[in-house]
Amino acid sequence: MIAKTKVIHGSKQVEKIVKTTNSLPTIRYVDPDFVYLAITNARCPEGESYVKPGDKVKVGQVVGLRKGPFFEQPIHATVSGEVVGTVKKFHRSGKLTEFIQVKNDKKDSFYKTLKERTPEQIAKLTREDFVQITKDMALVGLGGSSFPTYIKFQTKDPIDTILINAVECEPFLSADHRLILEFPFRILRGITYAQQAFGAKRAVICIKKKYKDLYDTLTAAIARHPEFNIEVKKVGNYYPQGWEIELIKSGLGVSVPTGVLPAKLGIMVFNVSTIVGLYKAVRYNMPVVKRNFTITGTGVNVPQNFRVRVGTSIKELIDYSKGYKGDENKVLILGGPMMGANLVRDDAVITKTCTSCIILNENKETEEPCVRCASCVYSCPAGLQPVAIMQAVKNNDKEALKGKLNIRACILCGMCSYTCTSKIHLTDYCRKAKKMAM
Repeated sequence: MIAKTKVIHGSKQVEKIVKTTNSLPTIRYVDPDFVYLAITNARCPEGESYVKPGDKVKVGQVVGLRKGPFFEQPIHATVSGEVVGTVKKFHRSGKLTEFIQVKNDKKDSFYKTLKERTPEQIAKLTREDFVQITKDMALVGLGGSSFPTYIKFQTKDPIDTILINAVECEPFLSADHRLILEFPFRILRGITYAQQAFGAKRAVICIKKKYKDLYDTLTAAIARHPEFNIEVKKVGNYYPQGWEIELIKSGLGVSVPTGVLPAKLGIMVFNVSTIVGLYKAVRYNMPVVKRNFTITGTGVNVPQNFRVRVGTSIKELIDYSKGYKGDENKVLILGGPMMGANLVRDDAVITKTCTSCIILNENKETEEPCVRCASCVYSCPAGLQPVAIMQAVKNNDKEALKGKLNIRACILCGMCSYTCTSKIHLTDYCRKAKKMAM
């Protein structure tokens, strides 16, 4: 019998890897010889560099500008040192992109704009101040969305609840898990800053109910600060629990209608890593120069978490993890296995929105004709018809995609491909369909 799939089943080997990376302390790898800063990204197809070879830069200095369709984003140096030039590297989008290469002098000299604000100064910040700070620091959704945070702060809707996404719902990932265990105060303080900006009285941190260590850590930290109106909510262990709509329903019991922004219901959602980025931006006027990153999978010898400098080469972390395991061909996924981007080479760079690199031994599967089992339909969290979407793409039926098939509601979660009994790459068709419907 075909039924709705909500759990991504991993082998005992995968479960062992995740348990290990969740429990091992994070390795600090914050002094690479070189860092690489992307001039463009998926949201900003245009950009320019403000520096030339030989220029000296400091941590936090603006070295370029990315240009999106309705916003601009400064590019900050993540180390101090000397500009080497520009090089081509692979971006988290899977595309070959131009990067500014900086040789790290390992002195961590900070640019003049980095300064610590006192609690009294922070208490006086207005909503407009938070908008300007997050805009200047180029803070974006660090869970992978890369949506500019300052735009969230510009909402005119009254916000009464801040919801923190800390479920990290895709298999293999554990960077946020370690972030919570190691930096709970930064998370709590960042939440209070968000509450202050919006005037929100309530904040809820959502974690998977199976992670007792996270619950204990967060509740103990909150107990030390009774003045914080923050609670921890245990939610389901299923996928895609991290989807904003599903998270709001599980965490707050609120159903968000299709096409309605959560802000209209008085809710503002942030990823837990973004909240730490907010803490650093407000407290120290510092952009995101470091982040947690997971190297994991069955194809690497020592899966583990790193605290890395943004702009670090993934190849360096693979080498630090004792290299590739076995002689089989490898599959590299930047991000989660369900929604991540496939890499053709390990010559890729960690940007501020990169969460992980999953390395798997290649396991080729043969795609077979659709048997109309409807597994993809039953399991689609957005209630779509992936097979019909695939057929519309093949027929170039843009009107159907925009209309009755409602491809804009697709979140590209990968569940249709995962559940397909014929091993059809339905998510790829959905990705093409979204582009066709633009």
